[in-house]
Amino acid sequence: MKLKSVFLFLCALWLSVIMPLGVYSQSISEDKIRGVWLTNIDSDVLFSAENTQGAIALLADANFNTVYPTVWNWGYTLYPSEVNQQATGVKLDPTEGLQHRDVLQEIITEGHEKKLRVIPWFEFGFMAPADSLLAQKHPHWITRRIDKTEIWLEGGVHERVWLNPLHPEVQGFISDLVLEIVRNYDIDGIQFDDHFGYPSELGYDPYTVRLYRQEHNGKLPPPNALNAEWIQWRADKITEYLQTLHSQIKAIKPDVVISISPNPQEFSLEQYLLDWATWEKMGLIDELLLQVYRDNMIAFNREILQKDIQNAKNNIPSAIALLSGLKGRQVPLDMIKQQINSTRAENYWGVSFFFYESLWNFGPESKEERIKFFKDIFS
Repeated sequence: MKLKSVFLFLCALWLSVIMPLGVYSQSISEDKIRGVWLTNIDSDVLFSAENTQGAIALLADANFNTVYPTVWNWGYTLYPSEVNQQATGVKLDPTEGLQHRDVLQEIITEGHEKKLRVIPWFEFGFMAPADSLLAQKHPHWITRRIDKTEIWLEGGVHERVWLNPLHPEVQGFISDLVLEIVRNYDIDGIQFDDHFGYPSELGYDPYTVRLYRQEHNGKLPPPNALNAEWIQWRADKITEYLQTLHSQIKAIKPDVVISISPNPQEFSLEQYLLDWATWEKMGLIDELLLQVYRDNMIAFNREILQKDIQNAKNNIPSAIALLSGLKGRQVPLDMIKQQINSTRAENYWGVSFFFYESLWNFGPESKEERIKFFKDIFS
């Protein structure tokens, strides 16, 4: 098996290097994912109906077939939410450009007209800004480290806190948000990512400690946050929650796709307590998009050949999430081309890009050149 893995790795690497920019190893079938995430962070795409409508039209013209629009971040929803109004007193994200709109409904209407799947994305999951109304109004929902600190720095800069995924009230709140969308909107699916877990350094809040002691004859959780049993115990609790949420979603709309976009399994489990490989084996997810945001092909191919994602793609539609760029990090088309070729060589169920703005605007090439590239590669 080791020799076979090495052979496959070398083949994928060879294909990614030798294929010229305008030539691709095979066409993507109509059903395979050609997706992109839409967010209001470092992007203007959602801040006016005109921008949103134009983006959907451009994506359809460039042969994309799936959009994952954010509906939950900063402690706010991007659709009018009775659930969040009850929890925070705010029905809709108050940011200028998002008020007096239902961004989700706009995207569904425009997207379905253009034959795109629309799968709302719970971008922040259990994470919230430390100064958010959500955190202020529900301090007992927040989990913490063993030293009782709660603040987690995203990117080393932005102060965040994490809702405790094990707390029944938190589970109820997130479930109510999800089911509100499932009931009220003509969606094709619902998506969670690593934020459906939480950083493994956390979990020493009073509720979790009490629950752990009840199940371990009064023993306290291990002081080492990376203790294997402690990691798996917390991960299993999140899995139990997803089992319940899965049943609730399917009871309302059996055909709604439950989509997950995590990091590779080892990192997801150890760093975010998210055991997606187990979820896949249990039949709790319908679609998997593995985040492989790598800037060299050796590292990229190593990840897409890992056994957990290879096993998953034999059972459910499994695609690879690629980075098309960030505000301060350009990704040239040649790298994108090589990564797409590798996913095709390994017969993955398509690709999705993080994120919309960087498809066209953050690369070293012109916007027109990048639009043509995606239109051609997805033709």
